[in-house]
Amino acid sequence: MAFLIILITCFVIILATSQPCQTPDDFVAATSPGHIIIGGLFAIHEKMLSSEDSPRRPQIQKCVGFEISVFLQTLAMIHSIEMINNSTLLSGVKLGYEIYDTCTEVTVAMAATLRFLSKFNWSRETVEFKCDYSSYMPRVKAVIGSGYSEITMAVSRMLNLQLMPQVGYESTAEILSDKIRFPSFLRTVPSDFHQIKAMAHLIQKSGWNWIGIITTDDDYGRLALNTFIIQAEANNVCIAFKEVLPAFLSDNTIEVRINQTLEKIILEAQVNVIVVFLRQFHVFDLFNKAIEMNINKMWIASDNWSTATKITTIPNVKKIGKVVGFAFRRGNISSFHSFLQNLHLLPSDSNKLLHEYAMHLSACAYVKDTDLSQCISNHSQRTLAYKANKAIERKFVMRNDFLRDYAEPGLIHSIQLAVFALGYAIRDLCQARDCQNPNAFQPWEQIQSKCSKECSPGQMKKTTRSQHICCYECENCPENHYSNQTDMPHCLLCNNKTHWAPVRSTMCFEKEVEYLNWNDSLAILVLILSLLGIIFVLVVGIIFTRNLNTPVVKSAGGLRVCYVILLCHFLNFASTSFFIGEPQDFTCKTRQTLFGVSFTLCISCILTKSLKILLAFSFDPKLQKFLKCLYRPILIIFTCTGIQVVICTLWLIFAAPTVEVNVSLPRVIILECGEGSILAFGTMLGYIAILAFICFIFAFKGRKLPENYNEAKFITFGLLIYFIAWITFIPIYATTFGKYVPAVEIIVILISNYGILCCTFFPKCYVIICKQEINTKSAFLKIIYSYSFHSVSSIALSPASLDSMSSNITMTNPSSSGKSATRQKKKDLQAQAFAHICRENATSVSKTLPRKRISSI
Repeated sequence: MAFLIILITCFVIILATSQPCQTPDDFVAATSPGHIIIGGLFAIHEKMLSSEDSPRRPQIQKCVGFEISVFLQTLAMIHSIEMINNSTLLSGVKLGYEIYDTCTEVTVAMAATLRFLSKFNWSRETVEFKCDYSSYMPRVKAVIGSGYSEITMAVSRMLNLQLMPQVGYESTAEILSDKIRFPSFLRTVPSDFHQIKAMAHLIQKSGWNWIGIITTDDDYGRLALNTFIIQAEANNVCIAFKEVLPAFLSDNTIEVRINQTLEKIILEAQVNVIVVFLRQFHVFDLFNKAIEMNINKMWIASDNWSTATKITTIPNVKKIGKVVGFAFRRGNISSFHSFLQNLHLLPSDSNKLLHEYAMHLSACAYVKDTDLSQCISNHSQRTLAYKANKAIERKFVMRNDFLRDYAEPGLIHSIQLAVFALGYAIRDLCQARDCQNPNAFQPWEQIQSKCSKECSPGQMKKTTRSQHICCYECENCPENHYSNQTDMPHCLLCNNKTHWAPVRSTMCFEKEVEYLNWNDSLAILVLILSLLGIIFVLVVGIIFTRNLNTPVVKSAGGLRVCYVILLCHFLNFASTSFFIGEPQDFTCKTRQTLFGVSFTLCISCILTKSLKILLAFSFDPKLQKFLKCLYRPILIIFTCTGIQVVICTLWLIFAAPTVEVNVSLPRVIILECGEGSILAFGTMLGYIAILAFICFIFAFKGRKLPENYNEAKFITFGLLIYFIAWITFIPIYATTFGKYVPAVEIIVILISNYGILCCTFFPKCYVIICKQEINTKSAFLKIIYSYSFHSVSSIALSPASLDSMSSNITMTNPSSSGKSATRQKKKDLQAQAFAHICRENATSVSKTLPRKRISSI
């Protein structure tokens, strides 16, 4: 009798599990009424149960293999619709849903799609044939799903007939981006192209070049395989083997193919990295077998299974090796977690999925959370019978944390985005329509509806406070950024070293290379001034050569000294040409060295002239003795110039100036000469300044010498111009940038060069040309005599001398009294002393001046 009861029970279970649906309503997994209905397609069961290898009758069979992760995805859709209904997004309009289980089969999904396309509010489930479906009103307004690309493609081809929006939350096949073949398909996840490109890049960067690939025998797997092969070749990665598994668990050969694949992996021992484009149930079976066979590899996971809790909770899963995966973008799903905590409050009258989950949960009540998913899947393979009772409900409440752990944040967020994208589209359509009337709009109108206007090239999307990616504002790309497509999520950065872009640019522009060019107006101006200076130098040289034996030329130090100084001025003017034109290493090194050495030589020659003038007209014995010891013209010139040569040589050896590319400016590239060492550059200029200051001191001392032949006064003025120019140069040079930086130094060189040239030679040229009557030997001697007479008088009448003589008079005439007598004696004494000094000086001047003074001056 007991055996008979067991036999009858098994017969009832088998009958219940194998019996096809009787009515279309039996086919619905979950439903809720509303003014606008949204369809849903989810692979809640792993496969469709069939008692035969091939179907004999066109019947929809029952499904087995309850998938907790996909069950959570259906709950995510339900929760998102409830969020919209409980918000002000669609005031007065309620969204409903019809969710169908595809059982991971294309045929089942096609059957559900036929019901989606059936005529709304029609007593019979019929799909009308029309040439134009523009006014056709189907049962649902849009479809969410399906998860797998193979099923999505089949469903999308049917929905294309009425241009019904289909929003994918997991289908990543690249071909679905083709708007010619799939015009009504949209998705909230990126296509596989980006994922596969990232995989190939990761493999290449990791140094792996010998890998294997496992994929499924469907459109998704084949497309992924072809794209990966292309990317692998581009990254110099070789593929050792390619294994293809049956796409669906209903295929009886799947276990054999998994074993063959693992044997291939063992045979290819040198392959340690395997790329896996499989579904979760494929990976689950593959890894369980791999653990049994002690296979340890590096597995590259696709986004289908990389974060699946079903895979991570496989016992001893760490034995398979390491897994590196790519996952969908995650969002805030805290509200969904709260929804799961109150899942027992959800009405279950029209939700068969909740009934089935509660039944399986009851059957696995004493199983740990880690094994609960597998227990539920195994139990669903055996029976679908269900009888609700309070005990089941209590267990149902107690295991809500288990659901939370199994929720995949990336997929949940993607489903939320899909539902809210439809919600915003419906909101836009309902602003001027009464959407409580189901006939207010046709499904195809939603494709024209957008939460936000399209961002044009040159702009980027900026997400608003809403978490939904379909709602955004358009912002112009900032400077040096661009976008060349519509609705780009972010602007692309130009290579700031070589390119630039204005605000709201659609492309990058090459930076213009700039330097102080020969045809630049400022360059032409300074070149003209330099050429004019060279002409002045040549003219002065000619004038001095033609008047070689005149006192003015001789007083200037002679022709050799003048030629050296004029040559220095010539080189200084010529050095400015090295600051203009495209910088080269040679010109960068030459320009500063040439200027530094030539200007130092010029100042050294002027320094010897200042010493010579001071020595010739100095009547102070102590000073004259000091100057005679110091005055060594050739030694001074060679020493002063030699120090500068050493400085420049060390500069060129250890930190030579080179061409630098300045990319700091936004729109141009500046070619400029980097000084190599600011310390060396400053030392060179500082050394010239020290020499100029010493020269200035000596020249200042001799500023009151004979007026018509007084070089010291003009040297003083020339050096003052030099100091003012270079003191002004320092802050201007430090704050100037761009191609005109060399022009600043050129101008300072010209000012200082012109100042010294004009003050040194132009007064003499004036005397030679315009004052020829004083450029004679007799006139020269007359001026010297006059100057000597005044100089000697000043010495004779100095206070010290007078005091000394006064004291002597006082001592020899002690009997004298009265102030008037004393003053009178002092006057007489002064007159006698003056006459004596004049006689002595006149004699010495007549003897010495023609020979020594004239020659020295």
